[in-house]
Order: sequence, then C-alpha cells, then structure tokens
Amino acid sequence: MNWYVLYTTAKAEKQVEIRLKARDIETYLPLHLCPRKWSDRVKMVEMPLFPSYIFVKTTDEQLRTLYQINGVARIVYYNGSPAIVRQKEIDAMRTFVEKAREKSCTFLSDDEVKVVCGPLKNVQGKVVKAGKDKLILFVEQIGVTVCVQLNQVVKK
Repeated sequence: MNWYVLYTTAKAEKQVEIRLKARDIETYLPLHLCPRKWSDRVKMVEMPLFPSYIFVKTTDEQLRTLYQINGVARIVYYNGSPAIVRQKEIDAMRTFVEKAREKSCTFLSDDEVKVVCGPLKNVQGKVVKAGKDKLILFVEQIGVTVCVQLNQVVKK
C-alpha cells in the first residue's frame, strides 16, 4: 500500500475525508488554523494546508475505484502514473502541522496591530497591555487609548 494524492472539488476536502473513512480507507488531510474574517468578528478556523488535496493510503487497484466517491475530482498523476507520496513525507507534514499548532499568536507590549472588524475597523495601534481576551491599544492617529477584543485584531 502506498500514499496517493486525490484532487477534490472546491472546499470538499473534509467531506471527502469522511466518505473515505466510511469505506475504511486511511486518509491524511493536513489542517491548520487560519484567521477568517466576517463582518463582525475574526475567528480561527481549521483550513486544509493544501486546498483541494487529500492523501490516501491504499492499493493501486482500489485507488482507481475512488472516482466513485462524491467530491473526488481526479487522481493526481506524475510521469503518467498516480503520484506516490513517501511515508517520510507524510510524517514530515504531520510533524510540521503539530509544531505549528503548538505556536499561538501572543501580543506583547509595543506590538503593532490592526483592528480588522468592529467600530474601529482598519485602525492601527500599539499594544499597551494584553489581557486574556482583550487588548489595550494606543491609537496614535487620534491620540487615545482604547480597549478591543483579542479576536478583532491581527498583528501587522
């Protein structure tokens, strides 16, 4: 059994993974946390590290039957045959994703930040004090100190 790469339809990676696991096929979908902005907030969302790609460990014969799964667009080929990913490359991706997950975005005094939503949208400032879920910012543009939610700012 080898690791192969499937190309999925847009934004269908997680659903394809569920369908493959229902057929007892080993999969790997590397996910990372990414800030997503809505009109009223910023939220950390798990997104695929490689959009529209999922890795499957299966036999060459079984691989060709995976076209039947809803959301699978095609098998990725290299030099005329299905692309094989080595186990050590899968392990390296897993290690990278785990180490990246351990890192968190912390705000320190004097960090430059930008407010991305709320009434102070697009205002830039320096962190005066960082709390558990709020930041005190000094906004030099207007010469005031304000309090904003941690999920409303990003580092510059």
